[in-house]
Parts: sequence; structure tokens; C-alpha cells
Amino acid sequence: MRHLLAPLARPVTYTRWLHLLAPAAVVSVWLFISMDMPWMPLLFAVPVGLVPAMRLAEGVQAQLLLTPDERGRPDASISAAVAATWADRWRTVLWLEVRLLLAVAAGPATIWLPATTVDLIRAGLGKAPSDEGLFAHSDPHGWHALLLAPLPLVLLIAVVVLTGELATAVARRLLGPSPMERMTALEELTEQLLERNRIARELHDSIGHALTVAVVQAGAARTAKDPEFTERALAAIEETGRDALEDLERVLRVLRESGTPVSRRPTLVEAGRLLDSARGSGAKVDAEVSGTLDRVPAAVSREGYRILQECLTNVLRHAGSVLVRVRITVVRDRLELEVANPLTGSDRLPGGGSGLRGIRERAALLGGRAEAGPLDGEWRVRVSLPLERIR
Repeated sequence: MRHLLAPLARPVTYTRWLHLLAPAAVVSVWLFISMDMPWMPLLFAVPVGLVPAMRLAEGVQAQLLLTPDERGRPDASISAAVAATWADRWRTVLWLEVRLLLAVAAGPATIWLPATTVDLIRAGLGKAPSDEGLFAHSDPHGWHALLLAPLPLVLLIAVVVLTGELATAVARRLLGPSPMERMTALEELTEQLLERNRIARELHDSIGHALTVAVVQAGAARTAKDPEFTERALAAIEETGRDALEDLERVLRVLRESGTPVSRRPTLVEAGRLLDSARGSGAKVDAEVSGTLDRVPAAVSREGYRILQECLTNVLRHAGSVLVRVRITVVRDRLELEVANPLTGSDRLPGGGSGLRGIRERAALLGGRAEAGPLDGEWRVRVSLPLERIR
């Protein structure tokens, strides 16, 4: 018994009921205009569903009424986004058709089943049924009418619960994320995991190295009892500590940005501030941009920004204040990025370092490639990312 009454205590039952009744108002307005063509709302739903913004409106309604979350989080199984493809538009049309049909089932049940209960109660009390009820042309009477009075309400609850569950299942199917949206979400999740792995590696390399140097230098200075050696040791500790603090600040900045909506994260259009920052750190930057950065897809542009950021950071960290050549080229179907600096004794070998591994991982995630190594007396990083595949 408790299981049967459980839907009455669930708020989602009533929000789904409201969602089912909303289209019934549209149907009622049309029936008031013309009773001869009750199927016209189904026809009107076709051009309405093809409007891209309609998918957004229906997705928001479904999230709020069909799958409400007590914590206020949207249901990931239902997309709330403008239709980006014709497939999404036709899925929206099909959803509107199903929603109208379910409204045709839930709307009359909401009106006539409670009215039937009222008629049965009136009949049990010896009164005549209403003129417009289901018993307008019959005359139920007697105490058994009172026993039957709850049955229409039970049937109404069953109709509301079943149609609500059906509407929710269909919404998840037809308003769910498209394959492109699923791929984008997967890429963002992969990006976050890769970013955290890279941060963990960098923290281990940078902070671990700084602490090791500080401990060793401090121990040696304490036992040497040589003022000149102690001064050199303290200078080494200070320099290493400053480098570690800079790395830590950069990592914390990345962590803070990880909570920023993807659409608000920097793209290659803002690459100028990266170049200015490198110049402010002492590097001489020779930058050249060919093509229009505005036409680069957002996902590629964001990754390109991060790759350029990592390249410039590696140059400053391992080569110091040197001349850096930056070439960004947008061709018909690819984004080409090259960063080169003169070879110094501190340059790492190709394939070494967590920064270069992160660049390769980002490029591979987008179906591109990244190469790094010495060439003509320079250390060059070349990255090529496809554009068409991401659109």
C-alpha cells in the first residue's frame, strides 16, 4: 500500500503533471477555434519545432519539471541548448508531437475523472448527477456508488504517474545530448583530467626540486661554518624558492580557471596578452599571425592558447631571456602553431618534461599532432590542429 501511495508524496509527480497540462492549454485554444480539425496542433508543431531556440526552451522546461533536482543541478541526460543540427531540430519536432499526444491523454483525465468522483458521491447521497458529467444520461444510485467514488481518482493518479514517467523517458531520448554534445562533454572531462595530471607532475617536479635544494643547501651551510659558502647557499635557496613560487602561482591560476565556464576561458584571440607577458619577463618575442583567428572553432582556439602558454613558459623556464619566434597560421582546414628559440645548454631533449607531454596530449585530444626538437640551432615546437573535425 505504501508503495502505491509513494507517488503522492513525490514533488516530481506534480511538476510532471504541470508539464503534461501545459500543451493541453494550446489544444483547448485550438478546439475553441475549430472543432472540425483537432489534429491541427500536431501540424503546427512541425515548423515550431524546427526553430533552433525551441530545443533550448523545451530542454529547460524538461529539466525543471520532468527531472527537478533538489540541489538545483540540471539533469545531464537532458540537453538545454539551441539545436545545432537538422537532426536536433527534427528530434525536437518529434518531442513536441509526443508531448501533445500525452497532453491529450492527461488533460481530459484531469477534468473528467475528478468530475466522475463527484457524480458518484452525489449519486450515493441520493442526488442527481451533473448535466455534463459521465453519468448525465444514467442514474447511478445507492451506497455502492460511494464505494466506487475513489476509483476515478486512483485511475487519475495512475494516468498522471505513467504519462509522467513516459514523458521523462521520451525527453531523455529526444532531448538528450546529441553525439556532438556528448563528444564535447567528453573532451572537456578529458581536458580536466589531463590538466590535473599535468599539474600533479609539475608540482612534483618544481616544488619537490625546490624543497630538496633548500634542505640540502641549508644543511650544508649549517655544517660548513664558512660565511662565503653560507651566503652562496642562501642565494641559491632564495632563487630556487622564487622559481618554485612562480610555478605554484601559475598552477593555482590554472586551478582557479578550471571552475570557469568553458566559453569564458581565454582563446587565441587573446594571445597578445601571453606575448606581452613573455616580453615583460625579459624574452624578445617575434610574433606573426597569418589568417583569421576568429574563424578557429572555440575548442581548438582554447587548446591553442594553452599550448602557446605552455611553450612560452618552457622557453622562459629553460632558456631564459632569449629571442622567441612565434608563428600562428590559420589555413583552410588547420591551425599551425610554431614556437622556436635558440638552443642553450639548459634545453631539454625531445620528449622530455611534463610540459611537452601536456602539449602532445592536448594536440592528440583534438586529432592533431605536436613535434619538438632541435633544428638549425633552434629548439622548435610545431603543433598542427584540425579545424573541420571540430565544427
